[in-house]
Amino acid sequence: MTRPRVLLADDHRLLREAFAQLLAAECEVVGTVADGRAVLEEAPRLGAEIVVLDVAMPLLNGLDTARQLQRLRPEIRLIFLTMSEDADVAAEAFRLGASGYLLKNSAASELLQAVREVARGRKYITPLATQGLVKNLLEARESADKPAELTARQREVLQLLAEGHTMKEVARLLKITPRTVAFHKYGLMELLGIRTNAELVHYAIKKHLVPG
Repeated sequence: MTRPRVLLADDHRLLREAFAQLLAAECEVVGTVADGRAVLEEAPRLGAEIVVLDVAMPLLNGLDTARQLQRLRPEIRLIFLTMSEDADVAAEAFRLGASGYLLKNSAASELLQAVREVARGRKYITPLATQGLVKNLLEARESADKPAELTARQREVLQLLAEGHTMKEVARLLKITPRTVAFHKYGLMELLGIRTNAELVHYAIKKHLVPG
């Protein structure tokens, strides 16, 4: 069996280095990156077969990175490695096509096992998340008060603003005009019934777009 080509994505350098060392014996670690936008650039360029990524990454969070990467390169398999024990997050990750999901507090013992399973075309879910995840995946979650759905661009703008970037900085990162950024900002505030920047940040934290 050939060594799987793995890209590691986490905003903590020490963790990236530790995971790279852990996988080196059985995998070809083709690169390490610190944010979701770098994943979208580097995964196709480096020929990654598996991407190990965190949910809470700067510039573009792991879930939205997965959405975009699945459109660009659906053959790339995704393993989420996160601090979040929220079963809703795990369920959303698998809805987006994840092949693996494990928690950072169990990563040392599970990451290599997860990569082995995913490289064989199987799925891997940490036992720490399984109970809540299965419950959420089996439940019918349709309800009358289902929250408004944001577009991909609105989520991008929301995350960057919540991280503290100015509208000019957001415009530069997304390659759009500041006026377009303002349009998206006030449009999503109206959609969500939000009136202040503080409420905007709180919503982004609640939706795991930025860490709390």
